[in-house]
Amino acid sequence: MLFDTDIFIWVQRGNIKAANLIDRQSARISQQHHYINDFLSTFGFVVLPLSEKIGHRALIYIEEYALSHGLRAGDAIIAATAVENSLSLVSSNIKHFKPIRELKLNPFLPH
Repeated sequence: MLFDTDIFIWVQRGNIKAANLIDRQSARISQQHHYINDFLSTFGFVVLPLSEKIGHRALIYIEEYALSHGLRAGDAIIAATAVENSLSLVSSNIKHFKPIRELKLNPFLPH
């Protein structure tokens, strides 16, 4: 399962539901880099590399969905990473990802 960055933002905002989803609160901004690395390693998250296939698929998504659905580059890369790695994506930004048919989307409703 791949988590969109918005899930971590919800955790940082103190959303208990998001925190329970990943089983711990995220880092504060002051030491964010250190805490995020610790957070990721503590819970066994794997940072996936950006590959040529992911980049190519993201470009296709941008060409296909940027004008019609407002898909931005960051979201296109996240979606392409999930699809290329056969992972489902957890996100509260359902409207950003909904048009991508091959993406297995698990909506997160923070409230």
